[in-house]
Amino acid sequence: MAVDTYTYTKKVQNILDKKSSLFQQSTTQLYKKILNNNEGELTELGAINAKTGKYTGRSPKDKFIVNEPSYRDDIDWGNINQPIEEDTFLKLYDKVLNYLNEKDELYVFKGYAGSDKDSQLKLTVVNELAWHNLFAQNMFIRPETKEEAEEIKSDFTIVSAPYFKADPNIDGTNSETFIITSFKHKVILIGGTEYAGEMKKGIFSVMNYLLPKDNIMSMHCSANVGEKGDVALFFGLSGTGKTTLSADSTRKLIGDDEHGWNENGIFNIEGGCYAKAINLSYKKEPQIYEAIKYGTILENVVVDEEGDVDFDDNYYTENTRAAYPINHIENIVTPSKAAHPNTIIFLTADAFGVLPPISKLSKDQAMYHFLSGFTAKLAGTERGITEPEPSFSTCFGSPFLPLHAKVYADLLGDLIDKHDVDVYLVNTGWTGGKYGTGRRISLSYTRQMVNQAITGQLRDTEYIQDDMFGLNIPVEVEDVPQTLLNPINAWSKPEAYREQAQDLIDRFKHNFEKFGDEVSDLAQNGGFK
Repeated sequence: MAVDTYTYTKKVQNILDKKSSLFQQSTTQLYKKILNNNEGELTELGAINAKTGKYTGRSPKDKFIVNEPSYRDDIDWGNINQPIEEDTFLKLYDKVLNYLNEKDELYVFKGYAGSDKDSQLKLTVVNELAWHNLFAQNMFIRPETKEEAEEIKSDFTIVSAPYFKADPNIDGTNSETFIITSFKHKVILIGGTEYAGEMKKGIFSVMNYLLPKDNIMSMHCSANVGEKGDVALFFGLSGTGKTTLSADSTRKLIGDDEHGWNENGIFNIEGGCYAKAINLSYKKEPQIYEAIKYGTILENVVVDEEGDVDFDDNYYTENTRAAYPINHIENIVTPSKAAHPNTIIFLTADAFGVLPPISKLSKDQAMYHFLSGFTAKLAGTERGITEPEPSFSTCFGSPFLPLHAKVYADLLGDLIDKHDVDVYLVNTGWTGGKYGTGRRISLSYTRQMVNQAITGQLRDTEYIQDDMFGLNIPVEVEDVPQTLLNPINAWSKPEAYREQAQDLIDRFKHNFEKFGDEVSDLAQNGGFK
């Protein structure tokens, strides 16, 4: 097939120009469409609850990047960044555009990714479903007026057709589902899945390609700022406490998931939050709970006939979600950006119970743990897991990183040096034994340690170095038991601790072997003894 970018650009424009394409609809207009079309249900909280069918999470095996000559050498190809040939993509793209062109109604939103205007990405989102369009409006940055939206000339377009099913034998996909990014044609093509998070993470992946090209660090982290302007970043995989610990009533939220770091400081890539809703309660997370109101989209939550929400019920999935504009949180920074960070927190939920609750990292250690991106899966969380298992996600976000890991690690290391940033490793997991025998570290103690780290109280305190991981452990943290700080003291049998610690160290080393010599200049074995 001859590659003619103009043909596809024109087809998209024809869709945008159709009278039946509903442009920049208000929340109320989209609510009416969602309810009239039976796309979702109204809840007593004022939020809309939508079901995503059989796909209640991302489909990583169905995600592709178009293999185009001008970008080919940049991409870290493999199981995460799977290639698809340009001709194959264009044939499928053509099918999807023809399919959408026959629809009676489509929904179009224009907005931005990135709250710093110097590195902002202008977006167009074309949706088959009204609730997906509201999701896009919640997660990306909205223009202030419809007139501003009309003037946007997009850098990237999302084309989302969840009811279009691919034929793997014809379309070159792995299943009926596809999430395909073309940097040449500047489009993310999504089909075969109703899970709205594919749009959010698709644009994050695009930003993780584009920002580093301009020497800007892109990060899978939350961020907040204190009254004195002190900025903290929280890196961590699912279940480590990233959202919970960054939502602090004494500090203003910059963003809960995706950020950039440029010469001006930190900026939020998103315009909203996509919070986990399972077991959500006002007592545990009041800011998130109160954000779920008119304008919020809930995903796969159980709602009874009277509209009452049961956040504890996992009937559809453990991965229930709430997508809301960031201004649903009262204590936020507007616009969502701040100065350079003073502190970086790497969060890990160590189910083996051997990492210290908090430790201060050297530059080499920071690079090692950033590249490792460690946490642990718990017994019972996935079929077949009977013991804790390590989970390593490069740079705490490997599913969304198109470039080689060294690109991101180099950028972060340079920024840490330039701005003299303190980096801490915080274990929100277990102590005194692994999961099942030990105990979970108290959230109140974790908050106390994190607060003292980000306010600078731990910067010059006295430290000791443990003899297994080589980590620097504070001798004392105010209002935290000293016996908790050094994990060997929490185990009844020191030899059992050492055996378990060595097992985890070996797993770290085995995981790090995948980098070969690529990052040998950045991290020296994590400081392990």
